[in-house]
Amino acid sequence: MAALKKTRFSFFDWFSLLLVVLIGAMGILTLYSATQGAPGQGGIPIHEKQGLWWAMGILGVILLLVIDYRHLEHFAYAIYGVSLLLVGQVLLFGRSISGARRWIELGFFQFQPSELTKLTLILALAKYFHHHRRNGPYGLFQLTVPFVLFAAPFVLVLLEPDLGTSIILMLIFFSILFFVGLSRGAVMTLFTLGAASLPLGWFCLKDYQKDRILTYLDPSRDPLGSGYHILQSKIAIGSGGLWGKGLLHGTQARLHFLPEQHTDFIFSVFAEEWGFFGSLLLLTAYLVIILWIFNMSSRAKDAFGMIVSLGIAFLLFWHVSINIAMGVGLLPVVGIPLPLFSYGGSFLLMVLLGIGLLLNIYVRRFVF
Repeated sequence: MAALKKTRFSFFDWFSLLLVVLIGAMGILTLYSATQGAPGQGGIPIHEKQGLWWAMGILGVILLLVIDYRHLEHFAYAIYGVSLLLVGQVLLFGRSISGARRWIELGFFQFQPSELTKLTLILALAKYFHHHRRNGPYGLFQLTVPFVLFAAPFVLVLLEPDLGTSIILMLIFFSILFFVGLSRGAVMTLFTLGAASLPLGWFCLKDYQKDRILTYLDPSRDPLGSGYHILQSKIAIGSGGLWGKGLLHGTQARLHFLPEQHTDFIFSVFAEEWGFFGSLLLLTAYLVIILWIFNMSSRAKDAFGMIVSLGIAFLLFWHVSINIAMGVGLLPVVGIPLPLFSYGGSFLLMVLLGIGLLLNIYVRRFVF
């Protein structure tokens, strides 16, 4: 047993864990800067709340390291089912904020179950494809169960409504599908159906969601309304220059011209204070983590571990890409946070649990 423990710690990836913690520490520092002097910030400061969620997340990482990830495969569908029940409970009894039901009240804090579905969907898909491996590509008829696994959380989350999480679920699902391999006919059919559903999807959007898309196409159409977010974000990022204005010296953040600067536009606050080179270092850190995950997935002991690793890599990649693209005006604002950086306990906890699962897979590729 002593030899086994020594082997596990010998192969533990301390560098990647340290990089994750450093990004999180910079995120808390940026949250501190973004919320200084903000109106209506009574009670526990946001950066301190984020620190408490970090403590819970690190505890979750430790617990996941104790459990062999292969045991989780046996309960993957059950865990997935529990996450669906929680989202269903939110739709019926959850707290409504700004017309959306996304949160469950748990005493002194709130929990958003839709964030959990990102991870549980990955687990469920990994179990399915592990037990239904094919020598060739998958056709549409072989993907009936995966489509059902995807459709259930996608529809429930869309009903909350939470367009950002729905988009992430869709991107994770199709990313995994293309990785496991699709036949040419399946690709063409999915592309055709997707293109044909765009007009229907437009009419299903809420009015404020349509405004976000129209504003993305022309931010100047409503500079004091729906276009205000994007314009102020661009000003903040551009004003940072090469080296930035320094911590607590970003004018857009300090004067609170930038809406949602502690969540959707946290990168804009960071870019204004740390400039182009600081932003480049942050993006490099994210890139290193994502590449580490992709590399690890190819060396996992089984298909379940490989697909779980890839799913988490896709989750992080799409979150980082879309959040930053929103900040610079390349994509519409759809409410997708920046991993380990944006304020949000449920999302942070889900990401850290994913990191814990990755470390579990990494360690046990050497230990039987």
